[in-house]
Amino acid sequence: MKALLALEDGTLLRGEAFGARTTAFGEIVFNTNMTGYCEALTDPSYKGQILMMTYPLIGNYGVQPETFESERIQPSAFVVRELCKRPYHVDSKMTLSQFLESHDIPGISDVDTRMLTIKIRKHGTMKAAVSTEPDTNLEELVQEVISMPHPTETNLVSIVSCDKTVQYASNKKKRIVLIDCGAKNNIINNCLRIGQVIRVPYDTTAEEILKLEPDGVLVSNGPGDPAHPEILQTTVRTVERLSREIPLMGICLGHQILSLALGAETYKLKFGHRGGNQPVKNLASGRAYITSQNHGFAVKPELPEDLEVAEINLNDGTVESIKHKSLPILSVQYHPEASPGPHDANPLFEQFEKLMEASRA
Repeated sequence: MKALLALEDGTLLRGEAFGARTTAFGEIVFNTNMTGYCEALTDPSYKGQILMMTYPLIGNYGVQPETFESERIQPSAFVVRELCKRPYHVDSKMTLSQFLESHDIPGISDVDTRMLTIKIRKHGTMKAAVSTEPDTNLEELVQEVISMPHPTETNLVSIVSCDKTVQYASNKKKRIVLIDCGAKNNIINNCLRIGQVIRVPYDTTAEEILKLEPDGVLVSNGPGDPAHPEILQTTVRTVERLSREIPLMGICLGHQILSLALGAETYKLKFGHRGGNQPVKNLASGRAYITSQNHGFAVKPELPEDLEVAEINLNDGTVESIKHKSLPILSVQYHPEASPGPHDANPLFEQFEKLMEASRA
């Protein structure tokens, strides 16, 4: 079966279809990981996007459900250079194509992902569509892509956030409230190492969270624009109120939301940071380490007087962490739970635990 990939600049590529037979739209982005396609496909931060892997061979170790970061595939479509149709891994439960088909997600292979990556790096991410349906009209598909609203105009967080409070038991006494903007499973697992977790919807109010008597609040990763009007009216407002009451930690989108709540501003990056090989430098220690990242927005370096930049990205100098001069706040743009270093950023959860302990002292 043939498949089509159309971009808003008129680019039209033909390839081989895999996964479901359907047409899907989104913002095309690239991920530079050599492995981890199961984790990437189930990361809620990819909601509203078409995910393309830069590594040429994808699917060679099949699909292992224990690696999933959520219950379903989050991107609207998947783009690869070469699809492995006969994978091998002792824990594999299905092929990549079967996985996509089971979630009604289309995939396209045998396209020039190197050319597409260079195009996105030069011109920025674009609206796009993948069609694996046999009778797709080429001109109509391109026109649909051009006229479609950008995915970030939608409140994507509302789609991936939980719709009710969920509690996770732990033998630790501390209580962490996780504001779910699209939380990955591994963030929950890392939080459980330091305390019990209460997961709440993204639009939970500060008053409702304080009634849960948390020792700390973590604002999770997630998709879309942190300055979306509905996020500003809900999550940002809640975090601003909580910042004066309790220790806070923000990860990825949570970092951007926390920064907005403290008076900073955010902006859209040209093509974002997505992959497990992003170098970050701590400005206080001078130490550099490798991080996993997945985001299309960043915090502007011009901060209010009570904030300072704590870490920067060594590739482009963008803000990777902010520090409050007086409040117990920990905020990072990257994903400490993803462990690409493999354990460079893990101590951040212990730092959050110490913030909570100091606040209770």
